[in-house]
Amino acid sequence: MPFVTSLFAVGLALIHLYCGKLRFLDEIPRSRWLSIAGGVSVAYVFVHILPDLSDRQTHLSDLKVLSFIEYHVYLMALLGLIVFYGLEKLVKSSRKPEKEIGKETTTNIKIYWLHITSFALYNGLIGYLLVHRETTGLESLIFFFVAMSLHFLVNDYGLRQDHRNTYHKSGRWILAGSIILGWIIGTGTKISEAGLSVFFSFLAGGVIFNVLKEELPEERESRFWAFFIGAIGYSVLLLSL
Repeated sequence: MPFVTSLFAVGLALIHLYCGKLRFLDEIPRSRWLSIAGGVSVAYVFVHILPDLSDRQTHLSDLKVLSFIEYHVYLMALLGLIVFYGLEKLVKSSRKPEKEIGKETTTNIKIYWLHITSFALYNGLIGYLLVHRETTGLESLIFFFVAMSLHFLVNDYGLRQDHRNTYHKSGRWILAGSIILGWIIGTGTKISEAGLSVFFSFLAGGVIFNVLKEELPEERESRFWAFFIGAIGYSVLLLSL
């Protein structure tokens, strides 16, 4: 269904281009819609991606270089979490000197490009996985699209807070374009079941960290019940279909 996946790729790209116009997301306490979106994204990982990857564990035996590791899937998810945690620490550290002297914080330009490049690769992976999902069919595609759309909403908000006008001028365009590029690469290539499992595992770790790092800071005054409703509601929906 290349035509359908192309529409969904464009839809994901448009989120980065236009969700900055949703001014109600900028409120403190944290917008309940962002917390709901985060809950949905995390629910998709725990209820859909990880159980399916666990079933596919045997495919990773194809990767001989990893044959000595028992739990490849979960190690790749851990790697995804560690990579984005390291990026977050770099971003926060680059902003600390200005924060300490009371200026409006901006990110070091080198860190900005590293951060945007990393998220561009991440978005490209998601664009690629629109074509090559762990479960085929329109229903699976729709669930993936909804979860990733809401995940991008959360990510975009966080990136705007970190990089402000610099992100608005260039970052959002790069991230939007990387989704389309990932989709194009997906339509022209095919990977093994083992490679697909690795990609989804890394994505799972990235989603978990990128959602929780937006929800947990005390200054965000996040809404637990909105997150809870999003997570439980989407879990029930996934399990009932």
